[in-house]
Amino acid sequence: MTNGLPTYSSAVQEKMRLHSKGAASWFIPVSLAIPGIHTRRLRLLLPNPVRLQHFVVSRSGRKRGTLLLFIIILVIFYATFALAKRWGSKEKQWPAPPWQGPPSTLVYRRDDLQRIWEWEIASGHYPSSRKIPEQIGFTSPAINPALPPKKPVSLPSRFRPPFVTNSQGIGPKRVYLDIQSQPPRVAYPPRPVPGSVADLDVIMEHCDFTNKKYVRDCLEVLRLGGGLDNQARLRRGRMDDWKYIYAEQGDVDWSLNVTERPHAAKDAAARGIISRSGVEASAELTKKRGVDWEPPLKLSSPLQYEPASALSSPCDENHPRLFHMFWAGAFTDKPYLALLSFLFTQNVGLHTSPDEHATNVCRPQFWLWINPGPAASVPNPNAQRDMFDSLKANPWAAPFLHPRFKDVIYFKLWNTTEQLDGVPELKEEWRALSDTLFNSGGVIVNVPADKQQHPAGTGAAKASPTSMPTSEDDDPLHRLGSKSVDTYDRMSVILSDMARFVLCHRFGGIYLDADTIFLRDWEELWGWRGAFAYRWSRLEKYNTAVLKLNKNSALGTFLFRTALKNGLDFHPMTVSQYTKDAFLEDLLLRLPDALFDSAWLNTEWFQRDRPPQPYFTEFVDFFDTPLQNSASPSALGFDGFFKGAYSYHFHNFWWKPFDPARNWPDLGVRFAATERIARAAAEIQMEQEEMVADDKRDLDWATVLKRTFEAYIRGERPNMYGEWIDW
Repeated sequence: MTNGLPTYSSAVQEKMRLHSKGAASWFIPVSLAIPGIHTRRLRLLLPNPVRLQHFVVSRSGRKRGTLLLFIIILVIFYATFALAKRWGSKEKQWPAPPWQGPPSTLVYRRDDLQRIWEWEIASGHYPSSRKIPEQIGFTSPAINPALPPKKPVSLPSRFRPPFVTNSQGIGPKRVYLDIQSQPPRVAYPPRPVPGSVADLDVIMEHCDFTNKKYVRDCLEVLRLGGGLDNQARLRRGRMDDWKYIYAEQGDVDWSLNVTERPHAAKDAAARGIISRSGVEASAELTKKRGVDWEPPLKLSSPLQYEPASALSSPCDENHPRLFHMFWAGAFTDKPYLALLSFLFTQNVGLHTSPDEHATNVCRPQFWLWINPGPAASVPNPNAQRDMFDSLKANPWAAPFLHPRFKDVIYFKLWNTTEQLDGVPELKEEWRALSDTLFNSGGVIVNVPADKQQHPAGTGAAKASPTSMPTSEDDDPLHRLGSKSVDTYDRMSVILSDMARFVLCHRFGGIYLDADTIFLRDWEELWGWRGAFAYRWSRLEKYNTAVLKLNKNSALGTFLFRTALKNGLDFHPMTVSQYTKDAFLEDLLLRLPDALFDSAWLNTEWFQRDRPPQPYFTEFVDFFDTPLQNSASPSALGFDGFFKGAYSYHFHNFWWKPFDPARNWPDLGVRFAATERIARAAAEIQMEQEEMVADDKRDLDWATVLKRTFEAYIRGERPNMYGEWIDW
């Protein structure tokens, strides 16, 4: 009622309400079901809200009483968590409420996190102006040799924040480049300037989905700033803000290193190790429950940062240019196309004489790691020889064993035991987790001892990278490669989640998933010395389908030790939690997916009002282009495919051929022998005359890209930069 008086349907109801035990009692019994026990229930006594309200309102009035009751509830709620924080353990072992997200994975104290930041910055792995999180607790700026000097802002002491969030640049000057084709070479874009660097801060400004940036606009900035528009550039006004590639001029000015670094023993409080109250500052961090803090980090000396112009050779041995890829199962057209796209786009020198190499260019290498058997198996002692025998007999793999590619493409044998023993942070402890080695996102796949294969000579069959399907294919533990949606090789995917971090930490370089196609030269990405992955579509999580991690870095040590205390889980979502809990996300920069995965947002119903081109609503559109758009692939060709992006990720579909009508390697007379093997499998003879009628009328995007790369190897067209292969 508007007058606030209670109403009843009858006098009997009013009398029962006023004199009932429930209204008079301060506590009321509540019966709850006990999971698993159907015959009994749990009885609890809870405060009676009706009695409490009646008590407060009868003494303070309806309006004031309701307000007072609300204040009492807030005070009780606040006091509960205040007492938990004040009297709880230093590591905050109380379970986090559901709204605070998943439990913490942190195992390092604040002083170790500070040392990780300092090591990475001093090594030149943070050429960024992005803020360092306040939670790291720096009270003086770290010296940054990869960032040019900037005039410091002087603030009165009373206005200075308690913690410093910037680094002090002492690096060389940056000159942002206007990259365009110069006459007479205007038909193709120019190669990137050797030693140039991509300013990922600028790219984030134009491409970050969090700031409502469109993939379409990002690709325009990428292709114009990278000079990929060559003779087709249109008038756009001043584009200085779109220049994201720079060259470093001058040397590191170490004389600017005038920051007085505080002594750990002399001023521990200033470093954030001890708070002003005298309590260990790590108590303010949320440690992983059930484990102890990790011992203090033992890090090597930071790397000596040198700009590209100061290096004695084009290649920096501390930052090797290695592309890694992991493959399990029979070698198919998927790694075949990844390797062809690498040769078509990267500056590997195939346009020069085999005896001549450019002296100012660092040629990248492609290391393809072959897992010779099911992920849960142990390779036999002859696996190395068997691997190369299988590659020679495989029509998709054999062309890359040609001597012309011997300095840029390498096939490597993957051995899980050897690789994990090669990681100092794991080698003494990983065997204790052998039962949970296949851990992805907290979901553990157990491998029983009786299901594991053993080395040859003890009764096990040899594993081969080109093994044919067997009766064990229905067993997920023995699958080797994904041959259909229903026989997805989940074990190899989990193993590859770990393999990418192991390979980059041991050898350095960039890892790419095998469902990746190169779309342009990565020179300026190599110039950025920091680590990065890219964004998981709309989510602020990593997708490590592309992962750059420096060799033996402090960040790598953190990731492996943290993963060891979290079940060796290297799923991208879990790695996202590792860096978030430790405030290290900017050391593993999360780049926009527009750079490597331009269709992803569209496939999840985002940005369809202004999509990039080509317009894919599903990833399968790459293989089966819709009829309404199927005129585009042949008409536009390679240049019309997400131009500006560095690569394209087609997300699995291992079982769908790129070119169903010509499902064999079509590389010309030099590779006729291997082509004959593939044609025979398709029951098509080499001598059979090819008819246009036998081909698909509208070619899909996957087919156009495959045939474009193959035409380059055959010598029928140049690569994307106008360079003809020199056999």
